[in-house]
Amino acid sequence: MKVQTILHPRKHLVPFNVDGGQPSYLIVAGLVFTPLTEPFIEEECEDTLGLKLLAKARYSLSTFEGEQIVIVSQVLANDVNIGYEHMGNQQVIKLNGTMIKNIHHLAHLVDTCQDKFLTFEFEDDFLVVLDREEAAAASSDIQKEHAIPSVRSLDLSEPYVDTNHEVQNQGEDFGDSPVTNFELGVDCLLWA
Repeated sequence: MKVQTILHPRKHLVPFNVDGGQPSYLIVAGLVFTPLTEPFIEEECEDTLGLKLLAKARYSLSTFEGEQIVIVSQVLANDVNIGYEHMGNQQVIKLNGTMIKNIHHLAHLVDTCQDKFLTFEFEDDFLVVLDREEAAAASSDIQKEHAIPSVRSLDLSEPYVDTNHEVQNQGEDFGDSPVTNFELGVDCLLWA
């Protein structure tokens, strides 16, 4: 029997290289958001990422085109973010209840937000709540104070185009894994 099939390479959730050489970033009230990449993991100590985030980085596959793990890499201290200045390497899951698809999607959600507060939801149900207007005003001050040319990378200035791909649950969890089957993907569990 002869069978012809098309094979597609695995699309890892965390890329091994950064397209264009420079990572995307977004600064909101001193919170520095960036997609998680292998070069970032190599630069940081793996110990600072935590087991759950590191497991996602190593074993997760994309469930849709353009999916990224977006993290707060650091917080540039300012009056508007008091109490959050020691955060670092935390994955942001939602903004005002909307699941984050990638860094460009997060920038779009921040730009189009009309709510009084920006509520960032992180792993383990940790919340960061910022007054939207105060955050916008503080961002320009933080930019000047730290001599940052822009509060976002150039690629995030382009209009966001939603691909309408929804994250779909792929079943129940496997065993006592530090991450869920949904986060890893069934293919990855079989491969690992």
